[in-house]
Amino acid sequence: MLKIQGLKKSFGKSEVLKGIDLEVESGEIVVIVGPSGGGKTTLLRCVNGLEYCDEGTIEIDNKYLCKNGIYGDKKNFNEVRRGIGLVFQNFNLFPHMNVLENLIEAPKRVLGQSEEEAVNSAKEILNFLCLSDKINSYPYELSGGQKQRVAIGRALALKPKLMCFDEPTSALDPGLTGEVTKLIRSLAKDGMSMLIITHDMDFAIKVADKIYSMDNGILSKGNFYTVNN
Repeated sequence: MLKIQGLKKSFGKSEVLKGIDLEVESGEIVVIVGPSGGGKTTLLRCVNGLEYCDEGTIEIDNKYLCKNGIYGDKKNFNEVRRGIGLVFQNFNLFPHMNVLENLIEAPKRVLGQSEEEAVNSAKEILNFLCLSDKINSYPYELSGGQKQRVAIGRALALKPKLMCFDEPTSALDPGLTGEVTKLIRSLAKDGMSMLIITHDMDFAIKVADKIYSMDNGILSKGNFYTVNN
């Protein structure tokens, strides 16, 4: 589902990614752990097209986001990006919109769905996330765990093929980590591929199929282990 080869990225004279090679299979959960400043977030942002790499290839579901450091036209770029969901560390929900409105905004604008189609899809997602009773609630009325599920639901509303998570448990109480773990595992069982970065090693062990360690912009092929969940 995701194939990265020779990915490099620098900010000024600082080389943040030093030739990253990584693959994520369909339905696989890959977690990257490592210290702050090691390049994890930059890698995730490159995969999502929020940052442009300097060199390397990013291929998602047999389509190139970039090839040998060269990006295609805007139409192709946006088409590939639509297959990638991103859940931000601090949720980034629209505070002036209720839960339903947060979920239907992007499908209408990006996918061109009608109001009815977007609402019906959002209701199905909220039911799956056990949030049907919060459909008219605003972000300030939700707990941290509920905000996290809404953020995941908003990403799911775009029907991505690959989901990326930036520190999905960092803003949660420890007791809610298990809730997020179960949700991510259930998504994987339905065939969704996931790339997760985290500092939480306990969470990584519970949720991952493979765990990589990343430091100083280096992710070695041999520097991972497989988890038997």
